[in-house]
Amino acid sequence: MTTHIHLSPDALYPFDARGIAKRFRHAAIFGALDALNGGETMRFVNDHDPLPLLDQLRQRYGATVDIRYKQREPGQIVIDFVKMA
Repeated sequence: MTTHIHLSPDALYPFDARGIAKRFRHAAIFGALDALNGGETMRFVNDHDPLPLLDQLRQRYGATVDIRYKQREPGQIVIDFVKMA
């Protein structure tokens, strides 16, 4: 069993959705966000803009997760999901 170790309160954790089967992606993303502590960031990378996922995140987490686009180009999407304290 692997333990998630939080290195620092402002840690950045990469999450590349391109390598996860589509049927498991949303559950994996929710699990990763649930594991974050306040102030930590998950850097999400994908090949398309995940607008339906972002709507789900807003409904599920509200203001507790801040969504910040870092790169928004065709084929290369990078979003920081920041867990608010």
